[in-house]
Amino acid sequence: MENALIGSLISAMATVLGAVPLLFVRSLSERWKDVLIAFTAGIMVSASMFGLLPQALEESSLLAVTIGLLVGIVVLDIIEKNIPHIDVENDKSESPFDYKTWLVMIALIIHNIPEGMSTGFSYASGNESLGPMVAIAIGAQNMPEGLILAVFLLNSNVGKGKLFLIVALTGFMEVISAGIGYFAASYVSSLIGYGLAFAAGAMMFIVYKELVPETHGHGYERQATYSFMFGLLIMLYISHWFG
Repeated sequence: MENALIGSLISAMATVLGAVPLLFVRSLSERWKDVLIAFTAGIMVSASMFGLLPQALEESSLLAVTIGLLVGIVVLDIIEKNIPHIDVENDKSESPFDYKTWLVMIALIIHNIPEGMSTGFSYASGNESLGPMVAIAIGAQNMPEGLILAVFLLNSNVGKGKLFLIVALTGFMEVISAGIGYFAASYVSSLIGYGLAFAAGAMMFIVYKELVPETHGHGYERQATYSFMFGLLIMLYISHWFG
């Protein structure tokens, strides 16, 4: 349990790390955003396909993995449909905490719940290397997420000190949900396979629905593709190192 909480805390604090560039610059170029997001997508695909799903198959049946995978996709789909997307970089708000600011914060908090549970399920599995690997993958995804929220808050005239506090609070939801996931899987061991497959489904949905489309349309698709493959290989090496 302690390792799960530490891993999820490190992963959650990566959200804050993503906001650090705003201490020096107000925004990033489209090229760098596409490259960083594609790199994150590669990490998440690698963690899902070479870490979560093989371990899920070891823990349970193919049917359980299928159910868990589909539930993960459907849950993220429901979240995406019911929380509107906002152009955080071009939307200028007049007051620090208007409706749209709260909406973005709530969206990220809800979005972090399945991510935290993914970390908890991974640490509860019999594979000691899986938990750290998933925490790294989720942390990598949290960095551009933290940057997006920070840019929006900065455009909403929120001071940088308060900005970092808000970003940290949204990420902290992952620690709570990781504890819930670990507790549930530890006391009902049959949930581990479902939970790992759920995590894989949630990650793949984020990659295909959010991250990959975000890297296309700005003219830097080729650089993003190489960055994606580099992220995938980095996670393979990390998996081998932990394994």
